[in-house]
Amino acid sequence: MELKSLSAIQNYTSAKPATTPSEGPDSGPSLLKNIGEDFAATLAKSEQIAQSTMMGNADPHALVQALAQTELAVETAVSVRNKVVEAYQEILRMPV
Repeated sequence: MELKSLSAIQNYTSAKPATTPSEGPDSGPSLLKNIGEDFAATLAKSEQIAQSTMMGNADPHALVQALAQTELAVETAVSVRNKVVEAYQEILRMPV
């Protein structure tokens, strides 16, 4: 039992982290800008596919995929907004 736990600890400490912090153009405000642009592009692409489908130029399967991607993007944005509001309210509750 002792050897297994020791081996597990060694494996854990020697493992590389899955993500590393970056100090490049994809950090800070530019990262938020990129996320916003990707969100807007997803919405625009879905709208374009929906219009094409209504005119009979696109595959209905593509419309379903685009709507699913849009739904996921909106749910993610709402979730992030809720977490930001929750953090802001928590900061307001802190004693000064």
